[in-house]
Amino acid sequence: MSKIAVVYWSGTGNTEAMAGFVAEGAKEAGAEVSLLTSAAFSSADIDRFDAVAFGCPSMGSEQLEESEFEPMFIECESKLNGKRIALFGSYGWGDGEWMRTWEETCRNDGAELVCDSVICNDAPDDEAAASCRELGKALASF
Repeated sequence: MSKIAVVYWSGTGNTEAMAGFVAEGAKEAGAEVSLLTSAAFSSADIDRFDAVAFGCPSMGSEQLEESEFEPMFIECESKLNGKRIALFGSYGWGDGEWMRTWEETCRNDGAELVCDSVICNDAPDDEAAASCRELGKALASF
């Protein structure tokens, strides 16, 4: 049984809802899942998990949330080389630039992105919920 961490930050609840769907998908695939806020996760935790899903909404001028999520993620970057990860998040404006930049950062860190990232505009609809569940399943299947 694989151990998956779903780590997220959410300001409005949209990314939190997405994290719940990711966790559901990973559990459906037989994984042991820990659903954690970014405040409850650090680089010291990465080695406890086979894979990690990171979720953060777009903030400001299409960037990661700066006060809590981004510092945690920057701390984790040194441990992403060879790690199976997936990314998700919601946005209210823009075109997803923050996610493309984040994916590039992760690839440059040597992370293995196991599937396409999932983004949704505002609250996740049925299609976004299904995509999040599939992301969780992909993360758990190896």
